[in-house]
Amino acid sequence: MDVREKLRILSAAAKYDVSCSSSGSSRCAPPGGLGDACSAGICHTWAADGRCVSLLKVLLSNACKYDCAYCVNRRSNDVPRATFTPKELIQLTIEFYRRNYIEGLFLSSAVIKDPDYTMELLVKIARELRTVHRFGGYIHLKAIPGASARLLYEAGLYADRSSVNIEVPSDKSLQYLAPEKNFASVYAPMNFFAERKLEYKASVSRYTPSFLPAGQSTQMIVGASGESDYQILSLTSGFYNKQKLKRVYYSGYVPINADKRLPVLTTKPPLVREHRLYQADWLMRFYKFRYDEILDEAHPNLDLELDPKIGWALRHPEMFPVDIQHADYEMILRVPGIGVKSAQLIVSGRRFAKIRLEQLKKMGVVLKRAKYFIYHPDTPASLRRLYPEMVRPLLLPRPKSGQLDLFGNTPLALPA
Repeated sequence: MDVREKLRILSAAAKYDVSCSSSGSSRCAPPGGLGDACSAGICHTWAADGRCVSLLKVLLSNACKYDCAYCVNRRSNDVPRATFTPKELIQLTIEFYRRNYIEGLFLSSAVIKDPDYTMELLVKIARELRTVHRFGGYIHLKAIPGASARLLYEAGLYADRSSVNIEVPSDKSLQYLAPEKNFASVYAPMNFFAERKLEYKASVSRYTPSFLPAGQSTQMIVGASGESDYQILSLTSGFYNKQKLKRVYYSGYVPINADKRLPVLTTKPPLVREHRLYQADWLMRFYKFRYDEILDEAHPNLDLELDPKIGWALRHPEMFPVDIQHADYEMILRVPGIGVKSAQLIVSGRRFAKIRLEQLKKMGVVLKRAKYFIYHPDTPASLRRLYPEMVRPLLLPRPKSGQLDLFGNTPLALPA
């Protein structure tokens, strides 16, 4: 099989892994080296700082020894199999970069023989790119659960970011859908990377090499098992607080395999639920919400009709309306329609003068949501005594009107 055919098979096999953000790296090419993760080029992946970067997203191999119910590459599937040699993949990366097709590499793999064998090949590719070809571009290297600490350590030295996917949100579901896996094997590399990063951070010097400068991430499938959004956010919160992950990615379950262990979807994949989880994730990372504030056991799932911030506000009417002239920053940040930058502008601007509604618009406040939750001299009296059950219908998206029938009974013009 030639390299082009391998690339076609293994790039298609990698498309279900969404944890490929390249934010957080500032690695630049050494003098006389090749590649640069700092600058932009032909792009398709968004970084946290607003840049787009293009990555060669590919598997080393899709010949997997495991038989996970949800995975297209499981050993029981009758699909074309391919495996790159390290030399082929290194050459592809360099040639793609020289043609300005990519700025970095996102490299994962099925488990070929055993975790150590697969991880050794992945590390070899990263090592040769860095040390032999002096490649300074971005590298995201998957960590294989069960791989030895020595190999994980080397991966951290040569990669900008690493990730190990949690797959499903509970150990019980993971062992049911993927009997050869368990949470312990997934948590081990996460904890190892977190501990090593703390050690490197404590001993920063000009002679200390960087270790995973862009941190680590993970991905979980939403809808393949029965966990609630509350359980998912609880798990996510632990990743951010304990393992210090940079990002948790959510992937709406897509039925790519026929397996009795998997749910049968009668509707579209749960993309709205996936979107709401990302919004809740954003609230935890940037708006200082705890997971048990967004949801609780009495409300275990996110509202699919309204974003989580509005949902929280409607469940806590005692907190509103908020007087933006005197409330603290944290409370202003919790008002629907007010973002981080808008809240900062409000707090800094009110020191000099009272802020009017016209100024709130210029600050980026979405008044069509915020006006129901703030106290302001310009707020009409009719909006100051609304109850949650009155506000909710006003915030629901309006149904889209259908296309008019050109040849139907609709009048062409209104009567005079």
